Amino acid sequence: MKNLLMILVFMAMVSCGNSLTDNEKQEYAVKGNEISQATFNALSEKLTEQMKLGGPAQAIPFCNVEAMPLTQQLSDQYAVTIKRTSDKWRNPTNQPSERELEIINNYHKLISEKKEITPIVEVDNNNNKHYYAPILLKANCLACHGKVEEFISVKTDSIIKSLYPNDKAIGYNEGDLRGIWSITFE
Repeated sequence: MKNLLMILVFMAMVSCGNSLTDNEKQEYAVKGNEISQATFNALSEKLTEQMKLGGPAQAIPFCNVEAMPLTQQLSDQYAVTIKRTSDKWRNPTNQPSERELEIINNYHKLISEKKEITPIVEVDNNNNKHYYAPILLKANCLACHGKVEEFISVKTDSIIKSLYPNDKAIGYNEGDLRGIWSITFE
C-alpha cells in the first residue's frame, strides 16, 4: 500500500511538471508557426530556384543533398530541432517517431471526417516542448510528389528512384496531407 501511494505521488508530481498553461501553449504555437513558416519559405525558395534552373532533374538532386543541411541551419538559428516527417517519407532519415505517426494518423482521420486540422503543442515525459503542424501539399509540389505520368514524368520518377530507392512520397494530389512539421524546443 505504501509503495502504491509513493507511485501515485510520483506520478502526480511528474504529470504536474509536464503540462503547459494555455498561455505557454499559445506562445509555443506562435513560435512553432514562425519557425515552420521560415523553414518552409527557405526550402521553397531554394527549390523554386532549382526548378527554374533545370526543373525536377535539378531540384531533386539539390533537395537530396541540401534540404537536411538547410533545415539543420535553421534548427541551429532557432535553437530547436526541426523535422519534416510523413507516413510516406522519401528520405529514411525523416521516418516518423511513434508519436509523430500517431499525430499523422490522427490528422488523416480528422480529414476523412471533414474536421479541421490544427497545430498541436504538447510536452513529453522528459519535459521537452513539441510543436506539430500539418503540411498540406501545394500544386507546385506535384512535379515531385504527385502521381506518376499524371504529374511526375517517367524521367523524374527514375531520378527520384535513383536517389531514394525506397521512396514512398508520391501519389499525392493538391491539398493532401503530405506530413507534419515536428519541432522540439530545447
